[in-house]
Amino acid sequence: MKSDVSLDFQFTSSIEQVWNALTDSDTLAKWIWNNDFKPIVGHKFQFRVEPNEWWDGIVDSEVLVVDEPNKLSYTWVNAGESTTVTWTLKKGSDGIIHLHLDQTGFSEATKAREGAIEGAKYDWMKMGEKLGKVVSEL
Repeated sequence: MKSDVSLDFQFTSSIEQVWNALTDSDTLAKWIWNNDFKPIVGHKFQFRVEPNEWWDGIVDSEVLVVDEPNKLSYTWVNAGESTTVTWTLKKGSDGIIHLHLDQTGFSEATKAREGAIEGAKYDWMKMGEKLGKVVSEL
């Protein structure tokens, strides 16, 4: 399946630090949203942010894959849309940590809405910037 959102990030921190930022609930809250995440396959959790007039501020999720420190995947369900978020980490020969994000499974209706996928990319890029700051502080 072709990714609807595909982004790459690079970090000079250790792969363990980046993995921690992806899997520690308190650290996740610093760059995504408040959550009750646990890196356990089958664990159901939520990301929560202040609701607004268009959205209740809740993303329901379930952990699908935990392959420390190489791969993490979970569902991302909100506003009737169910997608899968997959993070893949690799350490380059130069010591740089390469983090790849794929988000797949957007419905045809969502794909048809102009800007929906671009909006998701924009949000992930903003969160990726926050992730960079968080990782550098670990």
